Amino acid sequence: MNRTILIVEDDPDVVRVARAYLEREGYAVLVEGDGEAGLQRARVARPDLVVLDWMLPGASGLDVLRRLRADGDVPVLMLTARTEEADRVLGLELGADDYLTKPFSPRELVARVGAVLRRTTASEPASDVVRHGALEVDGGTRIARVAGRDVDLTTLEFDLLRAFAAAPGRVFRRDELIERVWGGGYDGSDRVVDVHVSNLRQKLTDAGGSDLIRTVRGVGYALR
Repeated sequence: MNRTILIVEDDPDVVRVARAYLEREGYAVLVEGDGEAGLQRARVARPDLVVLDWMLPGASGLDVLRRLRADGDVPVLMLTARTEEADRVLGLELGADDYLTKPFSPRELVARVGAVLRRTTASEPASDVVRHGALEVDGGTRIARVAGRDVDLTTLEFDLLRAFAAAPGRVFRRDELIERVWGGGYDGSDRVVDVHVSNLRQKLTDAGGSDLIRTVRGVGYALR
């Protein structure tokens, strides 16, 4: 079955090129031109990935992203004409899996889409359960629990936690985490690791697992 990609973008030129390249790779492509329509289409069609523009009529891309994350964990690749790091970090903090800055190469778009889909749909062995104190990470069901309480994690947050849980106490450098979680083809800023680790740490704390992840200044992160 073809993977389905939903493009939510109001620039017809961007849509035309992106659609052509994605369809050439065998994806089924859906298109919506404003935020509200894109959100409703995502809820009905349940695409495998959403390519989401930052600036949209109807509802902003960030608003759509917030609401998609409230609904579930469909992978989201954000498109933005904004070049400031703070803007890109904001999108990542809200749960985007990756981003591309306009103007972009359509070949890079296809490569990023493929990389995100490989990360988020990789099969896991059913018996892949790691326990560390009150923490339980189940790779088969992709559920994390603290003291028996489910923790609602995005795909990237779960993959980070799984890497930490597999080697408690080991200090992972940011580039190691990028290689393990984002893959060798990722060439964005390593600031993305800090953002997702911060989100993960907060969710674990909210679930009762305070101070599970420690920061090793100038090096990286580790599970206590």
